[in-house]
Amino acid sequence: MVSITTEPQTLCASPDVDVVFVINSDEYHKPLALNVRDIERIKSAERNSNGKAMVGYMRRHAAAFVDGVKEIGGMDQVIDIQTDRSQDIIGPNSAFVSQSGTFPKRFTDISPEDTEDKTTRATELVRQALESECGVAITKSFTTMWRILGGLALGANLGYPFWKWVNIETLADIVSSNNHKSIVQNKSVRIQYDTPYVKGLPTTLHICEKDDDGYRETIIRRTYEDPYTLQLKELYDWAVHGTPVKTTAEDAELDSHICQMIMKAGGYNA
Repeated sequence: MVSITTEPQTLCASPDVDVVFVINSDEYHKPLALNVRDIERIKSAERNSNGKAMVGYMRRHAAAFVDGVKEIGGMDQVIDIQTDRSQDIIGPNSAFVSQSGTFPKRFTDISPEDTEDKTTRATELVRQALESECGVAITKSFTTMWRILGGLALGANLGYPFWKWVNIETLADIVSSNNHKSIVQNKSVRIQYDTPYVKGLPTTLHICEKDDDGYRETIIRRTYEDPYTLQLKELYDWAVHGTPVKTTAEDAELDSHICQMIMKAGGYNA
């Protein structure tokens, strides 16, 4: 028997439910939350209940990312990184989804009340983040910047930023997907992500380094298994076997702090 509800309390309290996937617009889920206030609410709910939260960020689980972390010597070596570069050239997702062979469906049976709730919620969440937490004026450009930063999931890649130099690029409205992270230490390590909306496109690891024989470039593709599948395997081990996960609420909270730093350092002060 299939039950349908619009009440999250009913869903989470059901004895028939083991895992709840929150797969909505970012007013309701992505990143973990659009402001620190709501992140603290999630952390408090987790502490005071039997439930646990795992942040679904597939890029952290990509085989190339895991191998890239090992290549630089582990997460504790992040402090020695000289340069970190993130580039996100992301075209309209519909351009990729429509060609994915997965027979996607678009639904229009959305009530005006739900549309209004989404808009109202977004306005309140961003106001809390910018005005109350960043001390930033509420303008169209500042709001757009905050939403873009939220979509990048910056710190979720390698942790809190101790890098000496950071460059972030993001473009939209072109039919392309070129997303990568470049790490420069005593070698260049780049993790190249393709669009996640076409299953099976590999995430590759690119290493440029000098060795005893000269200069060498290496491209590694360990698997065609996509990051979403790898993420779900870790979710299963976490839920069934209690294996700890790296994408916790505390881990994801660092994203908001990084975004605040960028807004303030970039001259977005009120």
